[in-house]
Amino acid sequence: MPMAHQQSPAPQPRGLPGFLRRTFRNSYDEDLPSDPALTVTPSAAPRTPSQLTSQSNNSKDVDVSVGEADDDGECGLLNESFSELAVNGDTEVQANEVNKHATPAKATLIDSSPASRSGSVGSFGSTGSSTKKQLRSVAFPPLPLEREESEGKNTPNNLHAAAASQIQDINFVSNTRSANISPNLTSKPPKSYKETQFDAIIASNLISLRDLRKLAWNGIPRHHRPLAWKILLGYLPANTSRHKQTLTRKRSEYKDAMKQHYDIPDDSRTNSEQETLRQVLVDVPRTAPEVPLFHNDRIRRCLSRLLYIWAMRHPASSYVQGINDLATPLISVFLSGYFDGKDCLSGEIMADVTDEMLEEVEADTYWCLTNLLAGIQDHYTSDQPGMQRMVMKLEELVNRIDADLTLHLRNTGIEFMQFAFKWMNCLLLREFRLECVMRLWDTYLSEDGGFEDFHVYVCASFLVHFSGELQQMGFDELFQFMQNIPTDDWGDREVEILLSSAYVLSTLFGGSEAHLNVVRN
Repeated sequence: MPMAHQQSPAPQPRGLPGFLRRTFRNSYDEDLPSDPALTVTPSAAPRTPSQLTSQSNNSKDVDVSVGEADDDGECGLLNESFSELAVNGDTEVQANEVNKHATPAKATLIDSSPASRSGSVGSFGSTGSSTKKQLRSVAFPPLPLEREESEGKNTPNNLHAAAASQIQDINFVSNTRSANISPNLTSKPPKSYKETQFDAIIASNLISLRDLRKLAWNGIPRHHRPLAWKILLGYLPANTSRHKQTLTRKRSEYKDAMKQHYDIPDDSRTNSEQETLRQVLVDVPRTAPEVPLFHNDRIRRCLSRLLYIWAMRHPASSYVQGINDLATPLISVFLSGYFDGKDCLSGEIMADVTDEMLEEVEADTYWCLTNLLAGIQDHYTSDQPGMQRMVMKLEELVNRIDADLTLHLRNTGIEFMQFAFKWMNCLLLREFRLECVMRLWDTYLSEDGGFEDFHVYVCASFLVHFSGELQQMGFDELFQFMQNIPTDDWGDREVEILLSSAYVLSTLFGGSEAHLNVVRN
């Protein structure tokens, strides 16, 4: 009596999409849900090689399906990896070929015995979790760098990686990954998805501001940041063919302004202009004291010139302390653009910076600072109404989301204006390291009103982050803590958590001022 074939299990809910499986496979191998798009259906009984040959065109022993993921282009690697191994049904021949190239410890990964085809553990016929891991190891082999790091460690995952390397050598993986990788190529990691997306946008003749903002919200790669900031700040147009012309014109205009306002005898300046220049020259040496780049005399001269010229051309606000801090991220980013995004905060790079480079950085910084301050200029006019408005909004927001903290600050005698004014005036530049501020500004530039509206939500998230500690402090300890909040060890990860929290608050309270109005005792 012929043996009845085992009924196929009912379809399960789809698991992670293909690109997520490739991205997170190292971290979530244990917890990945089963995916009908990647299934292995065992046969009911073992069959001989001759039986397999007779059914080579109707592969039922090993059924690898790409399912609906083909619509998203996510199964190209999987499809190519198993095209010869599974679809043609010639599993025995292929497995033997693999085992000839593999060491004895690795050869058991693909077993061509009849028991393996009947569903034994460790073969392609098994539907257990270990087999799924093996399939992932074959379909998504680790990068060369991962194999080098794991070399010499005898763990199951490393054995899978080594076996995948052997399979790669006989071209079972996608043709897009070379089997013979040069040692010189392994020293440079492959580009991330984000970098690839930025490359495509920046390389286009007409840059989509919508797409650029969408990508920049989650951070801009260092080598793309100078150009991206200039476009997002409105300094450069979206049409890349006009960039050279615009830069030439703007830099020439700045040189004319320098001759008109700065390169003139001191006795030709009014008393007000002399006082402004004196204030600028006093504040510049105090700018970013922890960053060696701004100890350089050439950088300080550039900063002094552009701040004074900005004050002369904007008499409504003139120069106000804090504007000097806002220029530091712009100078750092634009200077790094001449060195492929290399970090220049140490100041060592200044030996390679020519005077022409520095003149261009100064002009670009001036125009971008002008565009940035245009949206928040009432923060620096008489009585600074914009600053006071932001501090009041911050107090209302914190009172709404953390009433206990607000009550503790009030009972302790701490007013929001005492610590939040600096946050609004310097846009948190004195609370974070400059590297973190650059990441923060990537998102600010992607938001409409990022330096005013969204900044308030970031400040609220920042304050509430330390709520538990603050509520345990008295006046002296609390006041000292607020003047020197411990963020020296913060990096991009902490900043991105802060930004995520701020985004949630903005979606809850943005445009709904009535939600912030609470009855005060």
